[in-house]
Amino acid sequence: MTEQKSTAPKAPKVDSTLSKGLQILEALAAAPRAKGVSELSRDLGLTKSNVFRLLQTLTVLGYVRPTEDKRYQATLKTWQVGRAVLENFNLRELAAPEMQMLSAETGEAVYLAVADGLGIVYLDKIESTQPIRTWNPVAGTAPIHCVGTGKAILAAQYGLMRGRLDGNLKACTDRTITSIEQLDAEMEATRARGYAIDTGEFRDRVRSYGAAIYLPDGEAVAALGVSVPDVNLKDGDEARICALVKQAAGSISKRLADS
Repeated sequence: MTEQKSTAPKAPKVDSTLSKGLQILEALAAAPRAKGVSELSRDLGLTKSNVFRLLQTLTVLGYVRPTEDKRYQATLKTWQVGRAVLENFNLRELAAPEMQMLSAETGEAVYLAVADGLGIVYLDKIESTQPIRTWNPVAGTAPIHCVGTGKAILAAQYGLMRGRLDGNLKACTDRTITSIEQLDAEMEATRARGYAIDTGEFRDRVRSYGAAIYLPDGEAVAALGVSVPDVNLKDGDEARICALVKQAAGSISKRLADS
């Protein structure tokens, strides 16, 4: 009997040096503080000499920089590459139908935002049609712990960011969460609900509601939000808006998974 040869495709070869370099870059990008050669070696199971050599290469390429205490941290070049990838997803186009739906259903300002360090940046918006309205420009920023879109993204990756926020929770209004213990509880509640609520923590008497948009691997890549002056809210409006935002963000996440 003739032995049948396997027709299964061969797994592609992985370049060992590139793989290790990316491991180091990912570890530094996710770390709340700079890391040393010994710590990276221990965490990643690599030799110190390997880690040191790859860190020098990453430094020359601009992805990593040394600190004064001889540790290393990822630079904004990593973020810039990620932002370029995000732009190529054409997130604005993917989110446009849901943003239009939210605008039509609420009449309030609708925002698409992404994380930027300890803040968020607004990628796109639809203006409110109400006489009393909120205003944040496209490319405008806000602290990640103060607004609905930021809190939604933060809740999804809180384990990675908590250490960076501890001691850096600056107050914008008297409602801003400035205690890490209070933020812990808020993030737990946000994850349980599936959406975030800003009760006037960034601007007085302006409430906002946000829900995260996820990539197929579970990473929160952006968030949708609706911003509302509290004088515009009637009974039942908040619950309705929150449900709509959650539904809209979920639809975009599904579209990303299918794209």
